[in-house]
Amino acid sequence: MTSQRASRNRFFSQLAGLYLILDERWASRCSLPEVMREAGEAGVKLVQYRNKTGSMKQAYEVASTLREIANECAMVFVVNDRCDLAMAVGADGVHLGQADLPLPLARNLVGKEMLIGVSTHNAQQVQKATEDEADYLGFGPIFPTGTKSNHDPVVGIQGMKHVRNLTSLPVFAIGGIVPDSVSELCQAGASGVAVASGILDAADRPKVITDYLSHFQ
Repeated sequence: MTSQRASRNRFFSQLAGLYLILDERWASRCSLPEVMREAGEAGVKLVQYRNKTGSMKQAYEVASTLREIANECAMVFVVNDRCDLAMAVGADGVHLGQADLPLPLARNLVGKEMLIGVSTHNAQQVQKATEDEADYLGFGPIFPTGTKSNHDPVVGIQGMKHVRNLTSLPVFAIGGIVPDSVSELCQAGASGVAVASGILDAADRPKVITDYLSHFQ
């Protein structure tokens, strides 16, 4: 475990703060590359591309563009769900859901250099992902969210406090998080917050990004 993690140490300092999720479902309403550049200019260091429905070709084209921007802005670039896509574009990491490939198998595919994050929704999943040597965790939904339909039960601030005692890994709170809730989540033990619609739907994205980031400075 130590040797594997040592090879990924260059990313660990960026596994905190604001974790921007660029969801392909918003591509018709805003330019994902434009949002990514705005985030990079503001100081965001961690970005995930999520595409649940597109073809592999379409996802590859978008992810390739985002990968280039990530390089330019010195951002850690993570691909949601798809190990093959992450490898194809040379992503820095892949983020797995509970219905995705089990982490040990994903590790065999992507190798020891790539970060692997795992979405978790309860204490048992947090413990399992920690045992499987994930690099970081997403935990939630903290609050009700419209980003995902039929999402897992809301865990709240107390849920964040509880799982913080179960793992030493970086944990990103996710689900319905607005700037005003960031401080309380950090006090509860969150390493950072993962945000999609809170930024993608914002009328003034640069301001909102800055509002989120201000809690980590």
